[in-house]
Amino acid sequence: MSLEIQQKEREGIVILEMKGRITVGKEATALRETMAELAAAGKKNVVFNLAGVDFIDSTGLGALVICSTSARKNGGNVKLLNLNKRNIELLVMTRLATAFETFNDEQDAINSFYPEREVKTFDILDFVQKMKQGD
Repeated sequence: MSLEIQQKEREGIVILEMKGRITVGKEATALRETMAELAAAGKKNVVFNLAGVDFIDSTGLGALVICSTSARKNGGNVKLLNLNKRNIELLVMTRLATAFETFNDEQDAINSFYPEREVKTFDILDFVQKMKQGD
């Protein structure tokens, strides 16, 4: 399954809504190219809405890290939104959970780019503890 990327903008923040898989090949390349185009257009702050992403492989994870690193070098940031259980576990397992701010609500993700606004982040530690209790 390929990766579909839809782009919208709210309050000056670009939201990339993704559907499919972020894997080695054209999917990871498409994500990196989209971010390069946004950077060239002066768009620094991006939210990746991953609600429709059912699978991320190691190359896809690398693409997320590369996109985030590039955004930070350009004075911006990448935030993650609506990760499924499997993708949260992937971030925890690879110790990348702390490398990204993660949200369950689009408005909270947008607000996180504005220091004066109150933000409710996704509590990854709480999620991990609940997962352990469920075993």
